Amino acid sequence: MTSSSKRVVVAMSGGVDSSVAAALLLRDGWEAIGVTLSMQHCEERPATGRSCCGLEGASRARAVAGKLGMPHYVVDCHREFEELVLRPCWNEYAHGRTPNPCVLCNRHVKFGLLLDFAGRLAASKIATGHYARIEWDRGAPILLRGTDRQKDQSYFLFSLDRRQLETALFPLGGMVKTGVRELAQCFGLPNSEFPESQDACFAGEEGTFAETLRQRFGEEANPGRFVAGDGKSLGRHGGIHRFTVGQRRGLGLALGKRGWVRAVDAESGDVVVCTEERELLSDGLVASRVNWHGADTPGGPFHCAVQVRYRHPPVPALVEPDGPTGARVRFERPVKAVTPGQAAVFYDGDRLLGGGWIENSF
Repeated sequence: MTSSSKRVVVAMSGGVDSSVAAALLLRDGWEAIGVTLSMQHCEERPATGRSCCGLEGASRARAVAGKLGMPHYVVDCHREFEELVLRPCWNEYAHGRTPNPCVLCNRHVKFGLLLDFAGRLAASKIATGHYARIEWDRGAPILLRGTDRQKDQSYFLFSLDRRQLETALFPLGGMVKTGVRELAQCFGLPNSEFPESQDACFAGEEGTFAETLRQRFGEEANPGRFVAGDGKSLGRHGGIHRFTVGQRRGLGLALGKRGWVRAVDAESGDVVVCTEERELLSDGLVASRVNWHGADTPGGPFHCAVQVRYRHPPVPALVEPDGPTGARVRFERPVKAVTPGQAAVFYDGDRLLGGGWIENSF
């Protein structure tokens, strides 16, 4: 196969977004090759209708590829997915932190393993159905929020390096979801009415993602106490992996009022509970493994907007770089439920400046 600057590998889950992305690229003259990443052997579990990485998802993607007249491959990467995404996620839960598997999957699988596969097909680009945009500034790729702010997925892409961004195409970045559905119908795609997937690769028959991982890896739970802020014991729990900062439901405590998880201590096994929502507020955070977008690490403090979870609104903050991969963030107003293990992502308007992993809050 000869190299082609117009050959693109499209990550196709079988969902509407990636299918429309493929159709748009073909319309615009790209030589598109569909690839479905089989990340788990979902077909070994009882059918739930939610599998995006087993036979059902691959079958839908293949049907779309057939309709569009494009080649389609299925790549088995379940071992790499387990090693690069699932095992690190369990390690975070086991240490009282709350991981973000989508960020890990994007960096290591969708724009990692898939990039390697694209090279074997002599493709110059990788395309996905993410709602994000890329523009170019003096020869460097700039990652921007998607036009549809309700669907914007740039937060999950902060850890992509420059090479990955240089090869990325996001055909849906300037669109809204309703328009994507309409295009799916116009293209006559067989999955145009299929409902959206809800991160099915990170769900499980056993309940929560954390408990699914514990059982998958045969790990022991780390049980301990529920404690109040003053150290008073409030009861026992079955494992710290079941709890995340800001959690209100599923505590199983008779407090006589609402309660939230304020902190998780992996060493002692204590889950600290508060009954006043204001106790969840933080003035700032410390981030590690920061991935800066742009030519250089910022030379000093700068103001921007910081987003600490996918669904949290960004807040104004002062960011102070701490070495090449660290940062200290001070919010202009307190932020609720800043959670170790989640990502803090920095924005200037729609432009993503970088992001890192939350170590602690203050």
